[in-house]
Amino acid sequence: MSARPFCLLPQRSVIAVGGADRVDFLQGLVSNDIARVTPQAAVWAALLTPQGRFLNDMFVADDGQGTLLLETERERAAGLARKLSMYRLRSKVTVEDRAEALEVAVAWGPEATTLLPLDGAVAFADPRLPDLGVRVIAPAGTASRLLEARGFAAAPPQAWDERRLSLGVPDGSRDLPVEKALLLENGFDELNGVDWKKGCYMGQELTARTKYRALIKKRLFPVRVEGPLPAPGATVHQGGEEVGELRSGAGDRALALLRLDAVRSGTPLSAGDAKLVAEIPGWMRLPEATSP
Repeated sequence: MSARPFCLLPQRSVIAVGGADRVDFLQGLVSNDIARVTPQAAVWAALLTPQGRFLNDMFVADDGQGTLLLETERERAAGLARKLSMYRLRSKVTVEDRAEALEVAVAWGPEATTLLPLDGAVAFADPRLPDLGVRVIAPAGTASRLLEARGFAAAPPQAWDERRLSLGVPDGSRDLPVEKALLLENGFDELNGVDWKKGCYMGQELTARTKYRALIKKRLFPVRVEGPLPAPGATVHQGGEEVGELRSGAGDRALALLRLDAVRSGTPLSAGDAKLVAEIPGWMRLPEATSP
């Protein structure tokens, strides 16, 4: 594979939020600090239910022309745009689904940041991890040309998915069940998806209580799969006991929501006919084990 790979992400889409109140509007809804968004820096954030459960994740970028761009899941973008429109009330805000006008790509590898800035597109370093490279939002049909002109070469979609999986990073509702998942079980704290100093946002109370009362007993871990890749949702067992559930996967990599005590025990894990080997990525901070 080229040392400068990129991949189009047709499963991703863009919603444009404009108007004088755009920053304050999103600030009261999502988990990260929208005031930190600039034309040079984006944030990763989530919209939650009032009970603190996952609804949508998104990158929030500034196009430098008075509009915030929300890069999110394509299949669920129209629903997110409708929900945001419902919350507008008297705010001076516009919400526009730009699924047909814009496309999304990702470039990674040690030379990814040489793309910045990228003329003709909105491009930003992935705010979660440096190893996730650079995200690109470009007019539909132009991303490949822009990236190839800068010396990057197209890679198969599975190459990007396997990189994400090896790092233990979730991909929207593929890995976070809607209206069920908790942010702190899925790495949003360590991956810079939650700001603990900003004002209130929807679902904040449960998210904060979960953190400060140390209520997390499960985490989303990257796993190596030895054997046939089980389907998402497959039950993970350890010594005959259910200890978790598989999420997305590709090749010999997957993510699994696992009990912390099961991972710490070192006892083999399995799902279907496959053996799973849980890994703890360098970015993940686990609570100290306590004696029974």
